[in-house]
Amino acid sequence: MHASSIPDIAVVGAGPCGIGVGIAAREAGLGCTLFDKGVVAASLGNYPVFMTFFSTAERLEIGGVPFTIAGDKPIRREAIRYYQRLADHFHLDVRQYHTVTAIAKHDDHFRLATRSTSGDTVHHARNVVIATGYFDHPNTLDVPGQHLGKLAYGYREGHPFFRQNVLIVGGGNSAVDAALELFRWKAAVTIVHFAEGLDAGVKPWVLPDITGRIRAGEITARFRTRIAEIRPASVLLRNEDSGHLDEVPNDWVLAMTGFTPDPALLRELGVHIHPVSGIPHHDPQTMRTNVDGVFIAGVLAAGFDANKVFIENGRDHGRSIVSAIGALSDGGGRAR
Repeated sequence: MHASSIPDIAVVGAGPCGIGVGIAAREAGLGCTLFDKGVVAASLGNYPVFMTFFSTAERLEIGGVPFTIAGDKPIRREAIRYYQRLADHFHLDVRQYHTVTAIAKHDDHFRLATRSTSGDTVHHARNVVIATGYFDHPNTLDVPGQHLGKLAYGYREGHPFFRQNVLIVGGGNSAVDAALELFRWKAAVTIVHFAEGLDAGVKPWVLPDITGRIRAGEITARFRTRIAEIRPASVLLRNEDSGHLDEVPNDWVLAMTGFTPDPALLRELGVHIHPVSGIPHHDPQTMRTNVDGVFIAGVLAAGFDANKVFIENGRDHGRSIVSAIGALSDGGGRAR
């Protein structure tokens, strides 16, 4: 491939933070291609169908394009439509349903191997941004019975659980939202959490509802408790303090245990990953890693603590990255 035809940036991941990189590149006049194994903003499709965002619409905007919503805060459907509209508005080059299987440095640029329904293809770029998110890698329970077919990671909507015994693992916002919605769908809901109570970060406008339901016995809460075993018609729970085991009826287990980003592509490229925090070595001002030409965007920068990076602060990574590439450019977009 002729050097002049090599794009300046390849972005792996077309979620909100990856889109932010694409928009910043477009505004700076740099060539940029985004690759995603799904559709644009596919990560938001993993959220509960009727989820309302914690952030306001203004804090989710990218590229100066207004995010107009019907209510006080955006819902999932509005956010997906907004970020897909950005791809059209800025004419972003997005290769949807292209899974990046490998990335390697070749002379002064990178080769990206992708797989799609059309077959395997090799692409080229002077710089690479990894913005892959975390929804493909849940924090697993790893307990006996986990393969019985009644355990799911995450929650979408409540109607399949009508009159079912549902156990929810976790004590954060996702667990609380699922518990309340399942209660309204007439499920018998039990929350199991290893801590003394619900997480401190539970949304303040939701907290009175969930605490009231628990106090009234409409939702059962078992704190300082973990799942010891999943059985065909029950679950075995273990109290963390006494060690006492208790078997309770159960149809479904929903593990709202969070997700961990997968830095596999970064490791292949030689990026150093902190063994304790899971944070890739990078400069927070530029998002540049220890490998020349390799950057990160979005939740990857948070390592194992995914709650540190959201759309509202990850959306600015694109400007930082493109500014760094422009400052280090040798005139062709290559970071020196």
